Amino acid sequence: MKKFFWVFFLVFALVGANVFANGGAEEGTESGGMSITLWTQEGEAEGAYAFVQSIADAYASKYPGLTIEVLNKDTEALREDFQTASLAGAAPDLLWTVNDHAGPFVVAELIQPVDDLVDLSKYVPSVSMKGKTWAVPISSGNHFMLIYNKKLVANPPKSTDDLIKMSSALKSKGIIPLVFNQTEPFWLVPWLGGFGGKVFADDGITPSLNTKAMVDTLQFLYDLKYKYEILPAESDYDGSDTLFKEGKAAMIINGDWSLSGYKEALGDKLGVARIPMVSATGKWPAPYTSGKYFMIPAEVSGQKLEAVVDFIKFATNYENQIAMVKTLTRLPALKEALNDPIIKSDAILSASADQMTVGTPMPSVVEMRANWDAMKPEMNAVLADQKTPAEAAKAMQEAALAGVEALK
Repeated sequence: MKKFFWVFFLVFALVGANVFANGGAEEGTESGGMSITLWTQEGEAEGAYAFVQSIADAYASKYPGLTIEVLNKDTEALREDFQTASLAGAAPDLLWTVNDHAGPFVVAELIQPVDDLVDLSKYVPSVSMKGKTWAVPISSGNHFMLIYNKKLVANPPKSTDDLIKMSSALKSKGIIPLVFNQTEPFWLVPWLGGFGGKVFADDGITPSLNTKAMVDTLQFLYDLKYKYEILPAESDYDGSDTLFKEGKAAMIINGDWSLSGYKEALGDKLGVARIPMVSATGKWPAPYTSGKYFMIPAEVSGQKLEAVVDFIKFATNYENQIAMVKTLTRLPALKEALNDPIIKSDAILSASADQMTVGTPMPSVVEMRANWDAMKPEMNAVLADQKTPAEAAKAMQEAALAGVEALK
């Protein structure tokens, strides 16, 4: 990507006025030729990209001559392209992305800490590593929950035993009881928590995958598919999403980012609840919680940095946080906005918040990448009936340890 150098001119209405004070640019401020490039992994689905663009347009409209270019990239493509662009000295000016990107970006020194740039006490906890904070929260949650069609399920299952019992009646009507993405380990992690497991040892960086909890989790997923025939033979993200929206599946495990799309598809028939408690342990599944975050590339400085920080404050102010709630059905990151009646009075949002209370913070350490890469093929092998849970767990651990070693 070609790098441009911009000259930013400030016109003050009053002597000594600061254009990029906490309240935003002073009235009457004009800019000449500044452009901010924002990369986001928000896509067209659920109107997320359009929302990001609307925020950028609203901010840019306040300052003649200022432009904000919003570029969408797939989550993994954003990570890879940002690393490449940064090494080439051609990084964007701002990222709107997921928290697990912070680990590799911090290790590679590609982003800068934000502790001294914004008042972090106004937000929910953010991504912290090495004693510093590396991102400004945009939304909180980003967690899985049980989403169901009230036309097909009057009362959602509260436990896995309930899930198994109600599935027989659904199958007799030709309805798939439950769907979720069977190809990604992100959907395995909540159940692992329900079986009492974690992906790291107590030090927070050593993989801990060859455990009884992991074996039990993999066996449970295998049984859902092959013993109880609750899951379809195959389902990736798009397949599961389509089956649920078309009313062919009664329930889906998916994230808060999907709620606005499901509201559009199901209307008042949409229901949200906690993922069923694991009957064998009495524990609630523990989905990872995080959210979306602003991250500032390391090389951004001077007047460009001031502009970027001011845009962040604008994008996460009370008005825009509530707009995000209404548009995307996501929980806000601004503490003040979390107390808004629109959340407390909304059955879907309040249920989403309830699920978040039994979640667990997603690890932001770089070693998590080794875990993801190790878990995916083994989970897929179990669900393809090609490996036993014990074999898969052992292979996971070996691959994860090798992956962590390769990071050194």
